[in-house]
Amino acid sequence: MVLLHVLARLALAQKWKLAVAHFNHQLRGRSSDADEKLVRNTAKKLKFPFVAERGNVKKWAREKKLSLEMAARELRHDFLARSAADLKFKKIALAHHADDQVELFFVRLLRGAGGDGMAGMKWLSPSSKDKNIFLARPLLDLPKATLAAYAKEQRIAFREDATNAQIEIQRNHLRHELLPWLAKEFQPALSRVILRQMEIVGAEAEFVTDAARAWLKATRRRAFSKLPPALQRRSVQLQLIELGLTANFDLIEQLRERANGPVTISPKVAVSREPSGNIQVKQFKPQTFVHEETKVRLRGKAGKIAFKNIVVNWVATPSLLGPFRLPKKEVNAEHFDADKVGIDITLRHWQPGDRFQPIGMASPVKLQDLFINGKFPRAERHRVLVGVTTAGVLFWVEGLRLAEGFKLDKNTRNQLIWRWKRLC
Repeated sequence: MVLLHVLARLALAQKWKLAVAHFNHQLRGRSSDADEKLVRNTAKKLKFPFVAERGNVKKWAREKKLSLEMAARELRHDFLARSAADLKFKKIALAHHADDQVELFFVRLLRGAGGDGMAGMKWLSPSSKDKNIFLARPLLDLPKATLAAYAKEQRIAFREDATNAQIEIQRNHLRHELLPWLAKEFQPALSRVILRQMEIVGAEAEFVTDAARAWLKATRRRAFSKLPPALQRRSVQLQLIELGLTANFDLIEQLRERANGPVTISPKVAVSREPSGNIQVKQFKPQTFVHEETKVRLRGKAGKIAFKNIVVNWVATPSLLGPFRLPKKEVNAEHFDADKVGIDITLRHWQPGDRFQPIGMASPVKLQDLFINGKFPRAERHRVLVGVTTAGVLFWVEGLRLAEGFKLDKNTRNQLIWRWKRLC
């Protein structure tokens, strides 16, 4: 209400055309309706056009799996952008203040944001819903206490949102618990120090962004591998954003650290970085589980198995007498306790529900989780072959380390040497 009061006083002299927009989140029943009524009556008194809309924030949060705060923000900004476009306005004035900035700094710090995120809100920035409409925040450098004092002095009616006192909401917990404690115990001038830090971080982030954009536009560029890590990260991030992809830190790092290594980000999309630094997107059909399998009997002392573009050569041999020694590590080779594996096995592809216990793990885990943790590209997972005993236990998974239950030990009498080669 302070923002509306100030803008109303400046409108005539500045020849501004103003309208008032209010979104009712319907989170506080009659109290939410009373908020809307106050804004509506104030706009009428000031003779400004008034638009309002209501949204079921709780339902939207459930459907989109968002927090109430994020769901409310999404619906509110969508309404504001649409209203501005309908009224042919190019700017939306928001009442964010300095205290909001400090709270946002800590919210984003705890979420692991980068420099641009830690810089906080801008005085002027494009709407996330419509890039042709800008969000203006004229009160951004003023603390809430100053605005409250102004409201009291000018007798401006306003309403306090009761949800601001609910500690279970993260931002409120920061506001009422963490920030006062930090100010009391560590830094009395906490807000001033944080706002200064945000200014420094923001300026440095802006510099890196400008440098990354210049590098991306250059016809003759310095080698990507020679760029400072900060510039590598930002150039990858900017390209992902331009492609409409979510640029989270893990994805940026995977692309930055490895060229020509596809990273699957959805069932239909994978991205990779060329050595030049350019990001490429590959779309493909979703992979489905393959249910083919073959039964194998490990007869004799050696044999050969060919199945689905993989050739396995195996050798069964007694363990050497004397002190127990682990065999030399080989690429695409494993040594199993042959008696634990048994004579009859099955070779097949990974299936839903498969569990595997790699050496060193206390119990079996979902094979899918091991693939995700090992950063196996999604498109490659369905090609992976596994070896299964007659008891249904996986003793071998192509590309993963040895199974705990089938490793060699001092009690091993016979070993199975298992070497494989993928033909394509």
